[in-house]
Amino acid sequence: METLRLAWRNVWRNRRRTLITIIAMSFSLMLIQAFHNLSFGVYAQMVDSGVRSGSGHIAVYRGDYAVSRDDRLFWNLGKMTGLEDKIAKLEGIKAVLPRIYLPALAQSSRESRGILLTGIDPQAEDKINPLLKSIDAPSLLRSLDGRDALVGSRLLTELKLKVGNKFVVTAQGPEGELVSELLRIRGLVQSGIRDVDSSLVMVGRKRAAAMTGQPDAIHELAIILENPALEKKLIPVITKLLPPKSNLRAVSWELAMANLANAIKLDHASQKFIFFIIVLIVTIGVVNTLLMSVMERIREFGVILAVGATPGRLRATVMTEALLLGAVSMLFGNLLGTLATWYLVEIGIDLRDFIPETMEFGGVIFDPVMRAGWDVGYMLQMSAYVLLLSVIASLYPAAKAARIAPAVAMRHH
Repeated sequence: METLRLAWRNVWRNRRRTLITIIAMSFSLMLIQAFHNLSFGVYAQMVDSGVRSGSGHIAVYRGDYAVSRDDRLFWNLGKMTGLEDKIAKLEGIKAVLPRIYLPALAQSSRESRGILLTGIDPQAEDKINPLLKSIDAPSLLRSLDGRDALVGSRLLTELKLKVGNKFVVTAQGPEGELVSELLRIRGLVQSGIRDVDSSLVMVGRKRAAAMTGQPDAIHELAIILENPALEKKLIPVITKLLPPKSNLRAVSWELAMANLANAIKLDHASQKFIFFIIVLIVTIGVVNTLLMSVMERIREFGVILAVGATPGRLRATVMTEALLLGAVSMLFGNLLGTLATWYLVEIGIDLRDFIPETMEFGGVIFDPVMRAGWDVGYMLQMSAYVLLLSVIASLYPAAKAARIAPAVAMRHH
């Protein structure tokens, strides 16, 4: 206790220097916490948008479809008796979305374009898929096997068509023959992603599947979870529900949407480098403060050693000063980090004045109002790091204080 009181008095001998150090450390901790939480929230937003329009948190595919995207690897949902219902009844499942994807050619009377014909269940997708959120209810697909089609906005312009016009879609049939369907444009899809808006045609699942010769054929069973944290728990459960010899696999969104997963990993790696620089600045600041404090008190340390204090006692005093600096900085840094995160969660960073209404990252659209999320575990971890770094940074100044020779120190001016 005596060492603690002495260290506390020593810390505040030079108030200006101590305050500058505490402010620098607290502000650094706030920056690390706030920017990590902002990234944490934006990543969650991107993943949520991606899984709703893409693979789901968990997807069921046949063979290596997740990697190869071979359109021949469809499977018959109708033969998997009750599979969709069994998965939907599992705790934590929000939606089960069967989909089929076929490369095809869209033709109007004047133009033709290569497209991705996507068959969906319009009723199941309506409240889930972000690609449908801008479409008014009267313009949505009406059935699984109707001839209604939703067309990407750029594709509509390129085909020189309007809502209500008819066009022909041609794809390769099960025997290699060409199969055509006449569709009517019911609405527009405006995703904000150029490739999507210039190639997407959405129809009822059974209408698209009929072109394969199997009305219940699908490529993907996208499973949306109530809580993304349930993913690892539910994958083995869903795998047990799949017929043993069906060659079906349940995979995570990270495998199914590798572009998004890799983009997030790359961005996260660059942030780690920035955080390392901030931590390095904190460490240098603590070393500088304590070393200057030691150099100013060499004569005092010599007197203390001359009257019987041990080098270990001096070392403990300097390290306790560092611990107190770290603790005070940690408290203020957590307070500032919590306030900054609260602001970023409730208000966010609005980029709509600088960019279009939608943003694309890793092939996924998300809201340009960037909002943070609460990663409390990371905040506590960074707080502990600041405290630990303060103590580590004090090792050299503490060792220097302990090596002071009393006779030399007392002659020091």
